[in-house]
Formats: sequence, structure tokens, C-alpha cells
Amino acid sequence: MAGTEVVTNEERLRRIAAITDAALSDLDIAELLDELLARVQDLLKVDTATILLLEGHTGELVATAAKGLEGEVRRGFRIRIGRGFAGRVAETRAPVTIYDVTSEDVVSPILLASGVRALLGVPMLANGKLVGVLHVGSLALRRFGPDDVQLLQLVADRASSAGQARAQVLDRQAALALQRSLLPARLPDIPGLDLAARYVPGHDLGIGGDWYDVFVLPSGWLGAVIGDVSGHGLPSAVIMGRIRSALRAYALDADDPAEALTSLDRKIHHFEAGTLTTAVYALIAPDRSTVHLSSAGHLPPLLATPGHPTQLVNLAVDRPLGVGRPTTSRRTTVVDLPPGAALVFYTDGLIERRSELIDTGIERIAGVVRSEPAGALCDRIMTTTAEEHPNDDIALLVIRRWPPTVEESGGGPGR
Repeated sequence: MAGTEVVTNEERLRRIAAITDAALSDLDIAELLDELLARVQDLLKVDTATILLLEGHTGELVATAAKGLEGEVRRGFRIRIGRGFAGRVAETRAPVTIYDVTSEDVVSPILLASGVRALLGVPMLANGKLVGVLHVGSLALRRFGPDDVQLLQLVADRASSAGQARAQVLDRQAALALQRSLLPARLPDIPGLDLAARYVPGHDLGIGGDWYDVFVLPSGWLGAVIGDVSGHGLPSAVIMGRIRSALRAYALDADDPAEALTSLDRKIHHFEAGTLTTAVYALIAPDRSTVHLSSAGHLPPLLATPGHPTQLVNLAVDRPLGVGRPTTSRRTTVVDLPPGAALVFYTDGLIERRSELIDTGIERIAGVVRSEPAGALCDRIMTTTAEEHPNDDIALLVIRRWPPTVEESGGGPGR
């Protein structure tokens, strides 16, 4: 009998390993969890199997997949860590068994109504962090043994790893899709100006909050902004989207970039507390001869003027948005934009390198910037200064005033 039992246990583990390995490459998250629970029901001969995943921003366990307790998923059952059976497993981060379930052991009305008499639950951990809880139940009295615990913990470990890997992929895909939808799909055609931009996500640290935007205001002025929301991943991309939309709204009522950034600073302090954002907001006059700029902790743009060395704009830089108490003393700098001149806005991912002063990075990009069509200038900058595998997002925006010969002929440079 002992030999038969060993074979049986090995076969159970082999079948779990087989289905989870296949699921890692072939199934999406919902299918993976559903298949795991079905296999657990079959191998452990249990009546219910449930996965509750930890929701990061609320700290609650949420019923995500279930067999025999599907009502918990449909009704969005959630529970705080420390409460009820699943909450106890999450709090102790250790297997928990109950031989005879009572109303004092569980708080889920659906679980109580199911008639479950015995429960076994194990934590779902990934890299030492709690991901969720996996528990199974029997309608008959049953004492779950060490082999049952070992099998269920194996499933939980594999589900955690698969779930975390897939969640990271989905998070990046969702953040990138959101960021792509928020970045202008096509820069506007602006008389007298040549525009081009580039965006490259940081492959090592994931999607971040870099953005750029260009829009025409009812007054005829052109608004342009480049900025960076602290952090990475989907949360930063979502916050970036809200900040971008808010600035557009404030721009409609503010003739001064500093005024618009002041309103945006108040908004971030109130609604996005704890978020640090840098940005340069520019307003270009209808005749394209001058640019009004205000910087909230962001690197000054570069100005390339025909016949002159490329230089940093002598711009008053005020503190980032969301830092300290909201201030009303932000400043605006007015800069001439001669015919043929190009303004180059960028985020720090383009110039920062490990073990290198930021001034070195600025000098490197300044050394390749020249007055030429905006698209060609973007290509030159990205080719000669951007790393093959950036550690941070890169956003680049070039605004060039047409040279006199082009303006006089009424045409524009090739794009």
C-alpha cells in the first residue's frame, strides 16, 4: 500500500505540473486560473476551489476565480486581510485547515450557504510578496493531510508565478496602449512651424509617465508641453493622462504658462497627492516670433538658431508640481524664435547615464542639435544620443520655425 500511495502522490504532482506548465505559455490569466481550479477539484476530490487575489490599492482580497462558489466572483466578494478564513490565511501566510466550519470561521455568506464543512487554504506568494489566497472546501467532514497541503501549495506557487508574470505583461501592454492613446497620434499642421516628436518606452523599468502634447488655442496661440510623472507602470500612465487633460483645460483660460502650471499644481496637490511631476509648458505667439515658457522643475529646452551655437534656453526653473505647498510665484520667460530656429524639448531619459553628470548629457545632445527640418533633427538626436536599451522613458519634441525662404514661398519642408 505504501508503494501505491507514493505513486499516487507523484502522479498527482506530475499532472498539476503538466497543466500549469502548459498554461504558462498557452492560456490567458482567466483560462489559467479556471483550469487550475478544475484540476485541483479533480485531484483533491473537493467540492469547491477558490482564488482570491490581493488588490494592491485597497489591500483587500477579491474573489477572482471559483469552482463551486462562482457566486463569490459574480458578486465581487472581497475581504480585508485578517478577516474570515481567507483573510486569516493571508495574514499568517501559512496553510490553514478547518475540520468543521462554523459561522465564526468564515464571513462569506455564499461560502456559509454552500454547506462547506471542511476547508484548506494556502497563501499565494511571488518573490516573498503576498499575491492572494487559494482555498478548497469539502461538503463532508474531512481532515486535510500533509499531502493535500503540499499539492495545494504547489498549485498556489505556480499560479502566483504565472499570474505575476502575466500581470506584468498585461500591465505594460495596458500602460503602453494608454500612453500611446494619450500621446498625439499625429502632430497638428501649424502654419509657419515644423513639428516632430519621438517616444521610446524604458524597457528595463517599464512604462512611465513621460508625455508631450501640442494643441492650438482659440486665441491662435500654440500650446506645447513636455513632462514627466514620477514612477513607472500603469499607475503613472493613468496619472499622466489626468494631468495632460487637466493642463489642456487650464490652458483654455490662461494666457500665461505660469498661470496654467499654477492651476495644475493645485490640482495635483489636491487630487494626486504624493505625485511629483516636472513639465515645461510653452505658448508660441500667432506670428511665431516669440515663445513664452514656464518650467516646473523640468530641464530647459535647447535652442538652435541658424548661424549661432546651440544653447540651453535661459529659463527660470521653478519647483516641480506636487512638491511642497502650492505656490503662486511661478515665472514665465519670453524667448525670441527667429526664422529657421528650432526648440528642442526632451525628458531626462534622453540625457541621463549612470555615473555621469547630467551636464555631460546635455552637452552631448547640444552637440548634435542644429537648425534643420524637425523630423531629421529628431532622427539625428535619437540616433546619436539615445541608448540602445534605455533605462527610462524618452520623450522628444522639436518645434522649428520655418526659414524665411520657406515662409515666403508659402510651402513647408518635407516630412
